[in-house]
Amino acid sequence: MSAVPSITLNDGNAIPQLGFGVFQIEPKDTAEAVSNALEVGYRHIDTAEMYGNEKEVGEGIRASGLDRGDIFVTSKLNNGLHEPQDAREGFDRTLSDLGFDYVDLFLIHWPLPTLYDGDFVSTWKTLEEFHRDGRARSIGVSNFQIEHLERLAAETDTVPAVNQIEAHPYFTNDAVREYGREHGIATEAWSPIAQGGVLEDSNIAQIADKVGKTPAQVVLRWHIQRGDIVFPKSVTPSRMQENFELFDFELESDDMDAITALDQGEDGRTGPHPDTFAKIPS
Repeated sequence: MSAVPSITLNDGNAIPQLGFGVFQIEPKDTAEAVSNALEVGYRHIDTAEMYGNEKEVGEGIRASGLDRGDIFVTSKLNNGLHEPQDAREGFDRTLSDLGFDYVDLFLIHWPLPTLYDGDFVSTWKTLEEFHRDGRARSIGVSNFQIEHLERLAAETDTVPAVNQIEAHPYFTNDAVREYGREHGIATEAWSPIAQGGVLEDSNIAQIADKVGKTPAQVVLRWHIQRGDIVFPKSVTPSRMQENFELFDFELESDDMDAITALDQGEDGRTGPHPDTFAKIPS
């Protein structure tokens, strides 16, 4: 079994650099998927209140027979719960649904600057409460732009441990990543293979042929070597295994540069823009 390296966050906690994501996995399939991922060797599970499968994540972890302390669990605040008291109640439900008395990492899922009078600062201060009382070992944000991070720095006391953002070869998001690096904020990459869009790229296929790996493994390895945290998603055990096998090869610097050069800027973005995204679940 490959050893997954860990990254030390700015609060001193360690996070496995490779995790298993459960976005868009149906609740009925989640417990089995999580259990299978843990059997492969994953020790980092990424979920969210809006995914609707936190309860099943907890079930899958318990079914594995592994100690809770050996598994890094992340969840994220529902977009409809940014008001401080709503956030407190939502976080309580997260812990209840998971069946744990703490999460390793809790994130604001989206900044929603066009909602709540643009106030994500009070939301962040509420997450600071969860951190202080130990129920969230680390706290962070997701989809925050540089200006959002700068506002937190100016108005609050805690630097986010991570910023989970869209990042892949067609949208490297390097300005936000660089800001994070300069300020001790680890980057987590969602949509790491651009929803599959980069897997047919001839440049990546050529590198994959050269190193004897699949295009998905090459792209995920590119993320790892960039220093980002990544959590591919699959419900197929063989694909889970494939995505886990990233640590027995290394991309040469020329190959890293060639993949980075595929960046298309904003045209490469596959998800919504954080400055305008304003969806609240019904």
